[in-house]
Amino acid sequence: MEEPEDFSTETGVSPAEWDAALTAAEATELDRLVEEGIRPAKLDDVIGQTRVREQISLLLEGARRRGSSPDHLLLSGPPGLGKTTLAMIVAAELGVGMRQTSGPAIERSGDLAAILTSLGPNEVLFIDEIHRIARPAEELLYTAMEDFRVDVIVGKGPGATAIPLELEPFTLVGATTRAGLLTGPLRDRFGFLGQLEFYDKSELEAIVTRSAGILDVAIDPAGAAEIAGRSRGTPRIANRLLRRVRDFAQVRADGVINVKVASAALALYDVDDLGLDRLDRAVLRALTGTFNGGPVGLSTLAVAVGEQSDTVEEVCEPFLVRAGLLARTPRGRVATAAAWHHLGLQPPSADGLFGSGDA
Repeated sequence: MEEPEDFSTETGVSPAEWDAALTAAEATELDRLVEEGIRPAKLDDVIGQTRVREQISLLLEGARRRGSSPDHLLLSGPPGLGKTTLAMIVAAELGVGMRQTSGPAIERSGDLAAILTSLGPNEVLFIDEIHRIARPAEELLYTAMEDFRVDVIVGKGPGATAIPLELEPFTLVGATTRAGLLTGPLRDRFGFLGQLEFYDKSELEAIVTRSAGILDVAIDPAGAAEIAGRSRGTPRIANRLLRRVRDFAQVRADGVINVKVASAALALYDVDDLGLDRLDRAVLRALTGTFNGGPVGLSTLAVAVGEQSDTVEEVCEPFLVRAGLLARTPRGRVATAAAWHHLGLQPPSADGLFGSGDA
């Protein structure tokens, strides 16, 4: 599958904006366009997430043998790990249609009622970022999930009347990156909760190789391993890096992605050996240079790198913490010894650190 030749025209987003989000796990519009062509269509084609795949397979097979719709599914985990793909596969494996929406798009209970009443028998409703659904719509969802019924309120005040509408049996697949924000009553109505984990390097190598075949890109195992090692354990990032390396291979090399081409391309896009981008390294340099390793408060650190606090906290810190390069403490952010070594610096002695910071 080819990308649009002029994706700035077709999607309204400039090439510079794509490159700025190269290592972000959240999906861009271009990611969504390309992912449509490379998503696996069956559970057997999914790479990684072995435990969740096996659990979903049993759930679906049991429902098929009973001739009923399966329990509602909640998929949680960081962005880019395949929650939407699994939702699509659930519908495909059941041989039914899927209606897709998102939590922020459902602002009123009437919006949700319109979707629910239009579902066919045993169809799948996929709600992405379900933790952001409006409370009135969430309360409507309770009876829909349990009893396949919605109560529509007609009129206002003392004369208001609730009219029950029966729904066709359906399966709700909810996806969330913030499972802790789900209310207890909503979470308890899901019969299956699947936690998606980050992928290991061998799984990402297989994903890169598979995607390269679909995109008709020649790649050798060492080239796939180089891309996989810088993908932060996330398939979406791996596929995005693959497309950028493909551009480099086709323009500045012979079209084949090997380790030399992959390394040169990723260096050009400021993605280092660990998958850190320019902003990640700026955070680490500020910590180790300006603040001598910390601790330093989030707002102070954000000012030092010229970014908003929420950008540093939500975009940079999750991977830096997971990679063991940054630690969050009650007194502020601290650069670990691994961060100093990654930047080629010598960590200071313990008594060289200072203790101020607005954590």
